[in-house]
Amino acid sequence: MPDYLRIGEVASALGVSVDTLRRWEVDGRVEFERQRNQRVLRADKLADLLRVHAASPRTSSARNRMTGIVVSVKKDAVMAQVEMACGDYRIVSLMSREAADDLGLEPGSPATAVVKATTVIIEA
Repeated sequence: MPDYLRIGEVASALGVSVDTLRRWEVDGRVEFERQRNQRVLRADKLADLLRVHAASPRTSSARNRMTGIVVSVKKDAVMAQVEMACGDYRIVSLMSREAADDLGLEPGSPATAVVKATTVIIEA
């Protein structure tokens, strides 16, 4: 008998939301089976879905984009602090060292800061 993954487990593996997977199902991009009124995917189909998802162009609902230049990159064994100058604004991002390396971030590199937050509160 094959192993099955619940829709939440599939969403976590793909880095998307459960709602996104439900939309994909409606669009015919993925086909879930039903077990006890739950959406499930055969575990052996996850690898194919991961390959298709990785090859798809990335889109984002984030609308706050600021292009600029990387000013500094400070890395340790695990994390990286990337500072950018975006016009009048200075943006600092903390990310994994691996992400900074993959993006090739270094002083002078052009980059885009993408900001999406449901709430930003600053008090003094």
